[in-house]
Amino acid sequence: MVLSIQDTTEINLYNHKNRIKHDKSIGVTNAAKNGLGFMLHPSLVVDAVDCFPYGYGDVHVFNRDLEREPKETRDKQRYKKLGIEEKESYKWLLSSQAAKEKLKQAAMVIIVQDREGDIYEQFATIPDERTHLLIRAKSNRTLPEGGKLFDKVSSGDAKGTYSFKIEGDKRKNQQKRTAQMEVRFTEVEIKNSSRTAKQVVPKLKLYCIEARETGATAKKGICWRILTTLPVTTIDEALMAIEWYSWRWMVEEVFRILKEEGFDVEASELESGTSIKKLCLLTLDSIIKIFQMRIAYEIDEGAQIPASMCFTKTEVECLEMQCKKLEGKTEKLKNPYRKSSLRYATWVIARLGGWKGYASERKPGITTLWIGLEKFYDTVNGFMMAKDVYTR
Repeated sequence: MVLSIQDTTEINLYNHKNRIKHDKSIGVTNAAKNGLGFMLHPSLVVDAVDCFPYGYGDVHVFNRDLEREPKETRDKQRYKKLGIEEKESYKWLLSSQAAKEKLKQAAMVIIVQDREGDIYEQFATIPDERTHLLIRAKSNRTLPEGGKLFDKVSSGDAKGTYSFKIEGDKRKNQQKRTAQMEVRFTEVEIKNSSRTAKQVVPKLKLYCIEARETGATAKKGICWRILTTLPVTTIDEALMAIEWYSWRWMVEEVFRILKEEGFDVEASELESGTSIKKLCLLTLDSIIKIFQMRIAYEIDEGAQIPASMCFTKTEVECLEMQCKKLEGKTEKLKNPYRKSSLRYATWVIARLGGWKGYASERKPGITTLWIGLEKFYDTVNGFMMAKDVYTR
C-alpha cells in the first residue's frame, strides 16, 4: 500500500532572462513580478507504513505562454466558466489518473494533495476499489441538506485527541510549543456545482476529518480539514489519515533540495528551458537516492536495504573502492556496515560530503549527502572511463 503525494513548484529563471532563450519551453510563473520559467508537478510515491520513498509515479512538467495574461488581471468570471479540462488545475486529475495507471502493482494507492486538489470532478472520477483520495478541504461547500461543510464537522463531539511538538520559527514570530489537538470526523454528502460537467454524478459521499488545536497561545491555532474517500469510522482510522496527510512535508523537502537549499537548479547556466527541465528530472532522481540513504542510515533495519536500490552494479563497485581510501587506520574510522548494503554506501557518500565518520558525530544530513553524491558521480565517470580503457 503506497501514498502518491502530489504538489506543484515553479522553477523561476527570471535572473537569467537576458541569457535564456525565450521560446515555447518557458513562460510566466506565479510570481507577481519577475516571473519567468516553468512548473514541476511530481507524484512522490512512499510506503504507507513507514514513509520510505520509492520514487515518482509521474512528473508533470509544463509552462504557460510567455504572453499569457497575468493572474492578477485575468477575468475570473470567464475562467470559472471554463471546463475542468481547459483549466490549469486539470493537472491534479492528470497526475491522479497517472498514479492509477502506473502503480497497478500496489495493493492500494492513496493520493495525497493540498487544498488545490479539492476539485469535485476529481472525487467523482478518480477513486475506485484500490484508489483513494486524501485531500485538504479548500471549499466550505453548501451541503445538499443545507448548512455548510465546515460547520457540520466542527459541530460534532470530539472523538479523540493527540499532541505534537511545533518548532519555533523567528521569521514567522512562532514560539516553540506543544499543540493539543482535538479530532472530529463525519460522513458527508457533497454536490456538484452548476459549472461541473453534466456527465459527472450530481452527488457523492465522502468522509471529512477535522484536527483542531485547542487552547492555542499562538495568534492562529492549527486547523486541518481533510476530505477522503477512505472510510473513517474510528478514531484510529482518523489519526492514520491525519498522519498520512502530514507526510506531505516530504514533497516540500524535495522542492527545497531541488532549489535554493540544495542543487539550486534555478541558478543553472543552461541556456534553454528544455535543458533545465531535463536537469530537474535528473536531479529529482538524485534527491530520492538522498532520502533513501538518509533513512537507511537512521534505522537499524537500514542494514538490510541493498545498495542496489540506489546504485548500479558498477557504482557499487566504485563505492567499495572509494571506501578503502576513506577509511582510517583505526577501527573508529572503519566503515562498520555490511558491504552491498545501502547503509554501507551511505557511509561512503557522507564521507565524500565532508562527514568525519566517527560514531560520536552527528548523523550525516541531507546537505552532506547531496555534496557527497555530486562528488561520487564525478568519480564514477572517471572510474568507468578507466574500465573502458582497460578492456580495450
